[in-house]
Amino acid sequence: MSLEVTLREAYLREQPADAARSLEQISNRRLHEQLSGLQPNALIGSLELLTDSRAAKVFGMLEKEQQRGILENASPRLALLLLAAMREEERDSLLQTLSPISRRDLQRLQKFDEGTAGRLLDRPYDTIRAEMKISEALEVLRRSGARRTRSLYVVDDNNKLVGKVDMQSMATAASDQHLGEMLEPLEGSVLATAPRKEVVEQLEKYRVDSLPVVDVENRLMGVVRYNRLFDAIESVATADMQRMVGASADERALSTPMFSVKRRLPWLHINLLTAFLAAAVVGVFESLIAQFTALAVLLPVVAGQSGNAGSQALAVTMRGLALREIGIREWRRVLSKEITVGLVDGAALAVTCGLSVYIWSQSIGLAIVIAVAMVMSMVFAGISGALVPIVLVRLGQDPATASSIILTTVTDVSGFVSFLGTATLLAAWI
Repeated sequence: MSLEVTLREAYLREQPADAARSLEQISNRRLHEQLSGLQPNALIGSLELLTDSRAAKVFGMLEKEQQRGILENASPRLALLLLAAMREEERDSLLQTLSPISRRDLQRLQKFDEGTAGRLLDRPYDTIRAEMKISEALEVLRRSGARRTRSLYVVDDNNKLVGKVDMQSMATAASDQHLGEMLEPLEGSVLATAPRKEVVEQLEKYRVDSLPVVDVENRLMGVVRYNRLFDAIESVATADMQRMVGASADERALSTPMFSVKRRLPWLHINLLTAFLAAAVVGVFESLIAQFTALAVLLPVVAGQSGNAGSQALAVTMRGLALREIGIREWRRVLSKEITVGLVDGAALAVTCGLSVYIWSQSIGLAIVIAVAMVMSMVFAGISGALVPIVLVRLGQDPATASSIILTTVTDVSGFVSFLGTATLLAAWI
């Protein structure tokens, strides 16, 4: 790698905002030359900060190997933006070069569920920034060919939504006035994963002609416009009529008892099997528990804390998957975070719990056992809470269906094994 390429990469990594401004201003003729040979990871930070059209332009000038590397590591929002700007045949060809996990993950992220704001959004014009002058914003609109636009949604340097500007106000203002001076507060916004009903509620509440659609970091993804909102109202009304006559396959509060039994009983049997598994683990240490009855008293403490910690990790991970904040490609980052959280929380709880058990039992050995078990079980809980929903998505299953049952089994078994296993090793101290 030449010194020039190394310096360009260092600039992109250390100063992504300044590098993004440079990429905005450089001519298309020189762009390809400046991008040649750069590592994909060095470009991702600056691509996140470019306007949508410029990010797509820069991405389109990269070599196939660079494009592949960016898609493998980019955030869900950036990956979706870059893929959406490509022609279908090019997109499909590029996706085939990715690893199977990344390809399936990106294909999943591209498909918003039926009846969500992501299915209704439109993006008729390019990124409009608060620092732009009115003349510059109008030129962006002219190039886009947008029609019947009453409001422009404005973002900051990080592409986060900061407000809107009324077109009528722009028409009467000086051409060199900056949009940031004319910003009006937003009247509603929705996540791309928001259900159609929420879109309709926002429309009725604020009486607006359009709604901005954002991701979990409040970055503008698109706009749901009046005609699409009208379609949403009609669809919601139709769905309500169907529900009134019972045309729904899902269980409801007044479903027949046998319908509810058919839906619930299989999962109750699965839960029963997992409960027997946890009981079998305790049975392995039956003689130890008979020797030290205090272990039976403290066993629910470890299992309960482990279960709560696992549920916290599970809820955060499932929310990230549902909102497209993360994909299955980010499993290492999610796992690393939850392990760290488990270690810190476990250490803090180990001190509190160890002191409490020592005061209660006057046994330093028993206090050490529960302290060690608390750290181990909290780490296992974080690992299972992070990996269970990601693995289910990877297998093409709905994580909301079985995650809690699997998690309960893992946290119970890991809690019992860590506590009773440690007690077995330190039995002479108890």
